[in-house]
Amino acid sequence: APTKEVLLETSDFVSIHLVLGERSRGLVGRAEFARMRPTAFLINTSRAQIVDQVALVEALQHGIIAGAAVDVFEVEPVPSDDVLRTLPTLLATPHLGYVSQGNYATYFREAVEDIHAFLAGTPLRKLG
Repeated sequence: APTKEVLLETSDFVSIHLVLGERSRGLVGRAEFARMRPTAFLINTSRAQIVDQVALVEALQHGIIAGAAVDVFEVEPVPSDDVLRTLPTLLATPHLGYVSQGNYATYFREAVEDIHAFLAGTPLRKLG
């Protein structure tokens, strides 16, 4: 059966899609980056704590992997003096990788519907 090690050693792209839990915390660190191809890319849009950010920086600085795309960080927003902002092989987005034009259209349409319904005394979406 395929293992995490085989996946890391043979993949061009490793894309993380996990919830954060005890089993996933620190799932990708120095040992995992060392197994990846020097032409491989890591993508993390899940939770920052799944990938060791220090190990990621080292892997990018030393060419252990070719690059990374990250949408989640240990500190958000990423401080202006953070080394992450200096890495030419890192594509960083500000925790909005899930956003699309369709998402925004839905959010705004539902917000307007909610306001109209609330003002009319018939709220649509009640919590609790």
